[in-house]
Amino acid sequence: MTLQRTFTIIKPDAVKRGAIGDIIEQFESQGFRILAMKMLEISKSQAEQFYAVHAARPFYGSLTEFMSSGPIVALALEKENAIADLRKLMGATDPAKAEEGTIRKKWATNIEFNAIHGSDAEDTARFELSFFFAGYELAK
Repeated sequence: MTLQRTFTIIKPDAVKRGAIGDIIEQFESQGFRILAMKMLEISKSQAEQFYAVHAARPFYGSLTEFMSSGPIVALALEKENAIADLRKLMGATDPAKAEEGTIRKKWATNIEFNAIHGSDAEDTARFELSFFFAGYELAK
């Protein structure tokens, strides 16, 4: 069994709506181990660095504005097949297209305020984990 790490953010909209406990419960019930977790607020420039991969996209400005609009919860998660399993649990980016039982179906308002971010590949997971967590902060 090969454990894989992934990274996720409970976004400002979901934090405001009181979704943190429910979302964490879903991670745990799906077999994810929480290696690290912190609640924080990021500046617009930190959001721009984190989402630099999307800099040319039309939604970049509103995304970075939104992500710096209030507290977020950053989590490092681990399990077998963590990246794909988390993407499935999150649901489609557009909650209108998300399957029942997914986090976005339950907590997202629309395609922009979509409750949760999750790494989409091994290399992005590594970058995103190291952006928010120093190695010593991850549980052994």
